[in-house]
Amino acid sequence: MTVEPRNRFIGIDVGGTKILGVVADAATGEIEARHKVATPKEDPNQLPIAINDVVAALIEETGRPVGIGVGVPGLVDHQGVLHYGPNVPGVLGLDIAGELRMAFGLPTIAENDATCAALAEHRLGAAMGTSHAIIINQGTGIAGGIIIGGRMHRGANGFAGEPGHMLINASGHTCACGKVGCWESVASGAGLANLAREVVAEGNGDRIVELAGNEPAHIRGEHVAAAMAEGDPGAEEVTKRFVQWVAAGLVNLIALLDPEIIVLGGGLTAINRHFLSEVQLRVNETMMGAAYRPVVPIVPARLGAEAGAIGAAISSRDMFLGR
Repeated sequence: MTVEPRNRFIGIDVGGTKILGVVADAATGEIEARHKVATPKEDPNQLPIAINDVVAALIEETGRPVGIGVGVPGLVDHQGVLHYGPNVPGVLGLDIAGELRMAFGLPTIAENDATCAALAEHRLGAAMGTSHAIIINQGTGIAGGIIIGGRMHRGANGFAGEPGHMLINASGHTCACGKVGCWESVASGAGLANLAREVVAEGNGDRIVELAGNEPAHIRGEHVAAAMAEGDPGAEEVTKRFVQWVAAGLVNLIALLDPEIIVLGGGLTAINRHFLSEVQLRVNETMMGAAYRPVVPIVPARLGAEAGAIGAAISSRDMFLGR
């Protein structure tokens, strides 16, 4: 397909393992082209080079876009500078937007990757038509976006939307950010593995350990999911605890922000076919004043793995239109 030129924007989603770029119609989400490379791990100075290469490849394939948007994990300010990102170690104070603007002479914006994904889900996905929404992405960590009054809430510095780093258990696990007790240390992919090690240390979860090569330190979320698919009791206990911790964080967010809807994205929503309904039930049971307030529906994201890149394109279009 060919995208309407006035709506052609490049969206880049920088992940922990890959950088995905798309040329998209930022009004409809239709994608004209894609390009993907591995995220550089060894040398942080290679990250901006890799991003530039993705943009250059897309321009060569489809022509110049109206603008560029980039989503990157971490603390990205309103000027598009990445100050810190636990999943892109060593990359500090990187002016992503400025470097791309200089390299390609195009309007460019950079912000948090989960903010971009949330923007896409609000404009085109599961939260479309709502004025107050929370969009959470559960991957290796947890990030999210907050819609207030129909607009993305980015905060004073651009750093809003990091619910994974709410401190929820002071005697809990160490998070990737170095703090102890973050929500993502018990409610993300890494958190699922942490909970599995808890169960194994209590003398259960033999099948999980077996799937991890008999090395508890090597347990990952996928091992829990595989054991769960086999009906393993240890995996069922892990999943029960996981549901409780996911719900605990959502209850806190609901109490603080009073959303119409919560959208959960990321592969963890498919850990078992009852996951979302079990989280919904737990939230309904533990929410303050539950009997006197509307139920907040918890629904799956619709746009999948390309939401971040599409949202980055939308963000660029918003900037171009002065929204």
